[in-house]
Amino acid sequence: MTVRVALVTGASSGIGYATALAFARAGYHVIATARRVERLAQLEAAVQALPAPHGDMLTLACDVQNADDVQNAVTQALARFGGLHVLVANAGVGQRGALVDAAWGDIETLLRTNIDGVLHSVRAAAPAMRAGGGGHIIIISSVVYNMVTPYTAAYAASKAFVSSIAAALRLELAADHIAVSDVLVGRTTSEFNQRRLGHSGYSERAARLPRMSAEYVAERLVRASSGRGGRFALRFFDRLIVLGNLLLPGLIGRLAMRQYK
Repeated sequence: MTVRVALVTGASSGIGYATALAFARAGYHVIATARRVERLAQLEAAVQALPAPHGDMLTLACDVQNADDVQNAVTQALARFGGLHVLVANAGVGQRGALVDAAWGDIETLLRTNIDGVLHSVRAAAPAMRAGGGGHIIIISSVVYNMVTPYTAAYAASKAFVSSIAAALRLELAADHIAVSDVLVGRTTSEFNQRRLGHSGYSERAARLPRMSAEYVAERLVRASSGRGGRFALRFFDRLIVLGNLLLPGLIGRLAMRQYK
């Protein structure tokens, strides 16, 4: 039986770290990429500590802003494991602050990571999946993808972009037997908000919102990888947020303004 192979970007912490570990626990061979190589060493050690049987792991320094880095990760996957079946395009950054006043360097980093990084990952992985007979591309989006979000507008727009791309890819890649999912992730316990560009951390209002663990998200992503693809949120609460964004955008926007200002 062929062991399935998963590539996870942004695997140094949070959802990416937990997802790489969950795929290895499920028996997948995993290519875990990130810029922080010292964190990848910790991930390798965590995989080795898993009870047998578990998949092998290859960790690689990779900046998703660089197309050559991502292509190298796919090339290494094919050389080491002989194929690629799942891509989790997870690498991303947040940004908080007034759009007009934000440092351009922060906005550029966000766009190049959240948009260019997903495009580089998909464009590198899809040909390998096509050659192998199919696969599943999972793009990490957000419940804010259709939300009016003052003070996090650039981040929300980046997630609207990748969800739009995912919808188109579902049609473009169907004939190649490549499923595509965009997962609308809600508030998760991780380093994401502390590392956010601009104003970091939680507001007092945001801190009261329910959070899920990165491990919970990871387990759902592993399950989704064997499905048919589509757009979905992971919790009932998050589905309510997405529905509220659609039906009451003005109200949700005012609530978001209080949360992020």
